[in-house]
Amino acid sequence: MKQNIALVAGGFSGEYEVSIKSCKTIESNLDSEKYNIYKILITKEAWWYETKEGDRIDVDKNDFSLTLKDSKIHFDLVFIGIHGTPGEDGKLQGYFDMLGIPYTGCNNIVSSLTFNKGFCNKVLKTHNIVNIARSVVIYHNIPYTLGVILEQVKLPVFVKPNESGSSLGVSKVTRLEELVPAIEKAFAEDKQVIIEEYIEGREFSIGVYSHNGKVTVLPPTEIISKKEFFDYEAKYTTGVTDEITPAVLDKDVLTKMRHKTAAIYQALNCFGIVRLDYILNRHDGELYFLEVNTTPGQSDNSLIPQQVRAAGMTLKEFYQIIVDEAFNRK
Repeated sequence: MKQNIALVAGGFSGEYEVSIKSCKTIESNLDSEKYNIYKILITKEAWWYETKEGDRIDVDKNDFSLTLKDSKIHFDLVFIGIHGTPGEDGKLQGYFDMLGIPYTGCNNIVSSLTFNKGFCNKVLKTHNIVNIARSVVIYHNIPYTLGVILEQVKLPVFVKPNESGSSLGVSKVTRLEELVPAIEKAFAEDKQVIIEEYIEGREFSIGVYSHNGKVTVLPPTEIISKKEFFDYEAKYTTGVTDEITPAVLDKDVLTKMRHKTAAIYQALNCFGIVRLDYILNRHDGELYFLEVNTTPGQSDNSLIPQQVRAAGMTLKEFYQIIVDEAFNRK
């Protein structure tokens, strides 16, 4: 008998369209002979499933079920494909935990921690695994002064929403007069803003997942943006960025990156597929941690699918591992 998988897509943030593309890839690579796959769209206004006939069926949020032709559909597993809130920040994870429905990816505590860049940095610093650039977090409802900010970080800096993805609202600031407009741009995306010192160097992204009790690190990707940095346009516009998978790295640097990635994954108690981003400092050759993505992009040309193929797997094989791990989760 086939098991029912809910593939949740959409979300409340500017990453809605990215999620739709990711879930298209996931859906086409899940084994339809083993599973009944129902793509559930989640927005602030409604949660629903669209039938092949085009009918919209609302989800019963009391038990996360569907009623189709007088038949009640319950789900054996949820595959979370939402980037940003509520799929990457712990909200849906907590909901499914209360209902007792297994799901892919990190639990609600890990998701909420890693989604907050400032908190994640503070926790990782205590483990002494990797270098982390100096930063300061400011809040929408608490007055700030540029003087206090510049006592803690020096220009140039990146100004980012503290809880956001896909580089939405991110600016690189090299001159003092650019700082306030950049902060306002970031506050348009989030009520918290992180201001982080710029590290000059090569940018890398690397996927990692667990399988049968073992942490497996995928081949890394080097990101070479034709813009000043890897912003939303660079991520999602063809030809703006070169993504080299597998990245060309000295063996010792690659080994260090792989070891640190596995160590961070375990230190943060991650689960499922996670992507970590780094800068390799051009001046001292040290790796600097940028962020953790607990629901990384899965559109066909996204970094994780590239890395899966570079590792010699098909996406169908890879997603089967992710599903099996979620079913076997303790």
